[in-house]
Amino acid sequence: MVVNASDPDGEEVPEPGEDRTDPSTRLEGWRRFVEEDPAVFDLLPERQWQALSPPMRDAYDEARIAYHSELQVVRTSTVKDIAHQGRLLTLLNQREHGARRGLIVSGEWTTGKTTALKQLGRLHELRVRQRYPGSDRIPVVYITAPPKGSPRKLAMEFARFLGLPVIGPRHNTIDVTSAVCQVLIEARTDLVLVDEIHLLNHATIAGEDLSDHLKYFTEHLPATFVYAGINVEQSGLFTGIRGKQLAGRCVLVRTGPFPLNAEWRSLIASMESTLRLHRHEPTTLVTMAKYLHHRTGGMIGSLSHLVRAAAISAILDQSERITRATIKHIRIDHSSESSGHGRPSYLPRTG
Repeated sequence: MVVNASDPDGEEVPEPGEDRTDPSTRLEGWRRFVEEDPAVFDLLPERQWQALSPPMRDAYDEARIAYHSELQVVRTSTVKDIAHQGRLLTLLNQREHGARRGLIVSGEWTTGKTTALKQLGRLHELRVRQRYPGSDRIPVVYITAPPKGSPRKLAMEFARFLGLPVIGPRHNTIDVTSAVCQVLIEARTDLVLVDEIHLLNHATIAGEDLSDHLKYFTEHLPATFVYAGINVEQSGLFTGIRGKQLAGRCVLVRTGPFPLNAEWRSLIASMESTLRLHRHEPTTLVTMAKYLHHRTGGMIGSLSHLVRAAAISAILDQSERITRATIKHIRIDHSSESSGHGRPSYLPRTG
């Protein structure tokens, strides 16, 4: 996507947020996610920028704010590892007729689990499209585990992704499940992504029922299942016979905070290279690597929020640069702030 707020032909500039799309948990939304190119924005030359009229300056700034609001995906070692493990499993499962191996991505909040999961799916679908151009296949399904889930709710998540008209009250769970499996088999689906899997707790009756139904899908679909959830080892996912069976069939990859090392500095440099500010000094953020690590606890999600919020703040206050003073006044997630890492300088310490 190319963002350009200064169209010489005077075409109307879309309002921020006007380009709304279906969520990735729907087939059309997923396809848009797969096909969407990274946002691109070219800064105007100094003289042209200074010459903008107030209305055009506002439009230009709004376009930059929209650009910075997007999460720029950084190919971290974790993302690469999950993509590699996922591809290995899909290849190993191609000729498997028994129990197929799966993958579980587990970690703390804001450690990039969902990003890595979706990038795995995106890369897989792009490879399938390249191999079978013009095909009507649905190589990837992406859903989230339903809260307080039941077998019917899980089946309906699959049905909603596919857009199947089988979610009325007259259709029971078996009807919906059978329709879903038939469509996915015909569509040659070979990768199923299930996010928020920590909502499935084998220590509860509802969790057991949901797990049994999920197992039904894994046994009736010739697909590799990849799950992601928050600290699933402590969530009850591996509890009981069902949990042990799942643990015996899945590879576990953990995500976590990044240590203060060369990769952390590289992540900051990658994010800094995407900034589109007129007065920002290159490598400013890289020189603050230690401070940024302290603020975020090494969490990639918190770092991304901090940098993007600081960039938008620099546009709004017209400073056009990110400094340590700017960063200090950006609030981040409560988890980081309450742990003492992300506490802004103006917030008093208690206790």
